[in-house]
Amino acid sequence: MSSPLTLTLTIALVGYLVVAGPLLGRHTYDKLARTRETDPMAYRRMITFWNAELWTLAAVALLIVAVEPNLDTADIGLVITGSPDHVLGLIAGFLIAAVAGVFVFRRLAAQGKPIPGQQAVTHLLPRTAAERWYAAGLSVTAGITEEIIFRGLLIAIGTSALGLSKEAAAFCALAVFAAGHLYQGWRGMLAVTLVGFGLTMLYLRTGSLLMPILLHVLIDLRGLLLTPQPRREVVGQTG
Repeated sequence: MSSPLTLTLTIALVGYLVVAGPLLGRHTYDKLARTRETDPMAYRRMITFWNAELWTLAAVALLIVAVEPNLDTADIGLVITGSPDHVLGLIAGFLIAAVAGVFVFRRLAAQGKPIPGQQAVTHLLPRTAAERWYAAGLSVTAGITEEIIFRGLLIAIGTSALGLSKEAAAFCALAVFAAGHLYQGWRGMLAVTLVGFGLTMLYLRTGSLLMPILLHVLIDLRGLLLTPQPRREVVGQTG
């Protein structure tokens, strides 16, 4: 880092992502689990807070790029690479897989069987039409901001400031990304790590955040809006 301002912003951002962010995320999610049944606005307040937090962190990440002469938007993947046909093909393949997954999940729900990974995010699943809009907004926000922060900026910092190889920097960024989902418990964090690994490999292969962002948004939309609701008695047991 070539300036005290860049160094200060970077230390503050990374420190928040590693320590404060995971703990605050678990605290707010646990609070939602305790109060959702009695407070109809609890879900919307938490999602609003999470959205504001993520956009603020992304703004700090972009500020670091703006004030650091050795970084530019291309270094954090904010470029378009590859042919449109390739991009559309990847999106089509994911959509087919997502539709198949929804079909399987609905069959499991109809048979009263647990849906893999659902318990980790039970309280994030919307229950009303208004909450579905909030969930959709969070999906878009997370897809954009988390890719900029965890895939784009952290990998760039690891290679440029710490002298790590791109693979080592990507591993460290993936660990921080998984830690940010502490509220999901170790099973949820394992699933997040696997998804994050796929998104990381896609980013390293293409050099662009375009596809990781699109797929991240679609994954979150599928998880929050297209996954069948668990039975209400299960919800009451997961707080």
